[in-house]
Amino acid sequence: MSREYGLQLYSVRDLTGEDLELAIEKVAALGYKYVEFAGFFGHSAEEVRAMLDKHNIAISGTHSPLFDLRPSNLANVIDYHKKIGNPRYIIPGCDLSTLEKIEEFASIVNYAQPILAAEGIKLGYHNHSHEFVVMPWGSTIHSEIERRTNIEFEIDTFWTFNAGIDSVKILEKLKDRISVIHLKDGFRAHDGEGAKGMSLGSGEAPVKAVIDAADRMGFKMVVESETLSPTGIEEVTRCINYLNSLEA
Repeated sequence: MSREYGLQLYSVRDLTGEDLELAIEKVAALGYKYVEFAGFFGHSAEEVRAMLDKHNIAISGTHSPLFDLRPSNLANVIDYHKKIGNPRYIIPGCDLSTLEKIEEFASIVNYAQPILAAEGIKLGYHNHSHEFVVMPWGSTIHSEIERRTNIEFEIDTFWTFNAGIDSVKILEKLKDRISVIHLKDGFRAHDGEGAKGMSLGSGEAPVKAVIDAADRMGFKMVVESETLSPTGIEEVTRCINYLNSLEA
């Protein structure tokens, strides 16, 4: 496979909480080239680094909390993430339902971003669908983040699709603030039913068009598949098999 793909380890959360190293080993064996962490389950930075080195897989980023970036904790965050070799600290979403909460968010990330950048760590935000809904104050959460900060965006291309946004167009619009995206598939919400996640190639999201666009713009691609059907490893196996089939 000429393209390289990563995996958000939340996709195999039925295994990571029990045995993080085994999850990394299995993901590497499937052919994923890098991982994005969703928690470290009590492991030290040295232990995490050893797992990555042992199984010859890179780290593309982490999903980590906004409030860990407060000044009182930032030095500890930097120390841990530098030790594991993490190039991206990505906030996986948070409550930004009011302008006051957005102001607090912007204050935290605008303080932390240049400090992280000086240590070689990019700061980013991962969307869901609700950030693209026009709020009572007249704009969207995502547009407020775009306007108030300079952080990167890890665009989750299924959630933009579910929000009625053209996923390729949003990548093109924000390309100067993107270095990694989420590849995800599923069926969008309709007729009172919620969105339904599926393994890649099994839903209606524009996965192939997104891959082509990400290739063209030079973005890393991280697979996320959330439904543990019937297990996380089996689901992400279907995903990598689909990606391999695109190049067969």
